[in-house]
Amino acid sequence: MKKVFSILFLLNSMTAVAQDTVRYVGTTLANVDYHNGQLPLAIGVHNIQTMRANRADTGTTGWTYNHQPMLAYWNNTFYLEYLSNPVGEHVPPGRTVLQTSPDGYHWSTPVVIFPTYKIPDGTVKEGRKDSAKNTYAVMHQRIGFYTSKSKKLFALAYYGIVLGQKDDPNDGNGIGRVIREIKADGTFGPIYFLRYNHAFNEKNTAFPFYKTAKDKELVKACEEILSTPLLMQQMVEEADRNDPLIPLKKDFKAFNYYHLPNGNVVGLWKYALTSITKNEGKTWQYNPLRAPGFVNANAKIWGQKTSDNKYITVYNPSEFRWPLALSVSDDGLRYKNLLLVNGEITSLRYGGAYKSYGPQYVRGIQEMNGTPPDKNVWVGYSMNKEDIWVATIPVPVQDKETAAVNEVFNSMKDGEELKRWNLFSPVWCRTQIENNNGTKVLAMHDSDPFDYAKAERLFPESKKVTIAFTITPQQNNFGNIQIECTDTKGTPCLRIYLDSTGAILTKQGYRNKSLGKYNAGETLHFNIEINTATRFYTVTINNAKPSSNLCFAPVDAVNRIVFRTGDVRRFPNADTPTDQDYDLPNPNAKEKDAVYYIVSLQTSSQ
Repeated sequence: MKKVFSILFLLNSMTAVAQDTVRYVGTTLANVDYHNGQLPLAIGVHNIQTMRANRADTGTTGWTYNHQPMLAYWNNTFYLEYLSNPVGEHVPPGRTVLQTSPDGYHWSTPVVIFPTYKIPDGTVKEGRKDSAKNTYAVMHQRIGFYTSKSKKLFALAYYGIVLGQKDDPNDGNGIGRVIREIKADGTFGPIYFLRYNHAFNEKNTAFPFYKTAKDKELVKACEEILSTPLLMQQMVEEADRNDPLIPLKKDFKAFNYYHLPNGNVVGLWKYALTSITKNEGKTWQYNPLRAPGFVNANAKIWGQKTSDNKYITVYNPSEFRWPLALSVSDDGLRYKNLLLVNGEITSLRYGGAYKSYGPQYVRGIQEMNGTPPDKNVWVGYSMNKEDIWVATIPVPVQDKETAAVNEVFNSMKDGEELKRWNLFSPVWCRTQIENNNGTKVLAMHDSDPFDYAKAERLFPESKKVTIAFTITPQQNNFGNIQIECTDTKGTPCLRIYLDSTGAILTKQGYRNKSLGKYNAGETLHFNIEINTATRFYTVTINNAKPSSNLCFAPVDAVNRIVFRTGDVRRFPNADTPTDQDYDLPNPNAKEKDAVYYIVSLQTSSQ
């Protein structure tokens, strides 16, 4: 059997070489022993948590399985749709919820857009002994939005059936796909079925069939979807196995696509499978095969054309669901680099079925679903199948800083202060520009016992560098912030702490060394001089006597400074058991808000 598999893999690889196909030609690979994969940063990526699950909440954030986010930009607004179950994957009931944002940073409270749906009692599936009794559907969808030719926005979802342990809602035996309009005033139109599975029809379902709608624009939009092979292909997993409207009926998952300049269309599926169509998805040049050089497992890969006429893929470049990374191509076929989007894994607070660790299931904005005014790439993803996030990736994508940093936030143009900073900003750990007594500052908050805020800034790679920054902690008896200088892989050579006892410390091997004390509200001016060749660095605080220290880890050069309101996380790792069936202690807890104001940052290389 192994020999047969090897021969098939070889033939598949030979086919890939012979075909006009997507491939990765870079040399950078992710190291899964580190959450960030030891990948270089893509400059200016902001990761923003839109929804933090909290079982203590009786509203829409109280369900703790949240996954499969979808994005659209319409009517000067971001729309984000995701699945939600009470505890675990494919464990009913299920519903689909919606958030909106004017800017991608400030998100509305989720609202239910497709409610729970009761399966008719007595429903059975061929080959199974279970039957439905007071059972609700679960939801699943690979396409969440459609902007019609008449410029109306519609949300889509799918009701699937799970009748017992190890039953699959995507076996072609579900109820069907639904659709409703999202209106400019924030209200929704009625729900209609767009397409039924074989056992269901207008007589045994709770919502009407779209053809009965008096809204001609909705009917027209439905028929546009049903007549577009590239949209129908996204429904293959849930649809009837013989659905005549789906061109490629094989069980390739999580399809998305983008157009090339010559009119060809690149298709992408899980496992970095890929193919090319020359006729808008009616037929494919070859069976989807793994894109040569790409590393990706059973998680989504997203691809799109960017506003600078290049192309990007965003995915987990490993057999795990971390890190979240990107690759750029000039022609849409040859991808040449691998850069970090998100290298954090929030603590998984609530156990549940099939809740994989990491930032995963990434999905951007489909070609017809709008272009944000900043022309950046926006993607949504889930963290641990629990919390929902978005990331904005600046275009053009850059990974090297060539100019010294000289930033005083109060003197910078509004809205541009953090353009070259990388942010990790959870709901309870917001990292953003704020006004502190009339002065603009980078504020880092932290009231989350399971997460932290993080802000990183690249500077020119240097063996000898002076770094100066000003920071004002708002408390000295709780919270902690850590400042690191790292190399391109994110390996720190030094770490300075403002801890929860009012102490300023620096890491010296196994031990910490005192650099003094600090007071709440006291402004601290740090000046750090690093020489990576000698491994020595000096720290001067408020022009006091410099303290000479030895780097706790050797690096060849440094190129970034990191501010983080918590300890380094190393859980989970590649050997952690896959399924977490337990909740963390006090998972609903919230702490006092620790706040740190960063006023300025300057660097100077020798």
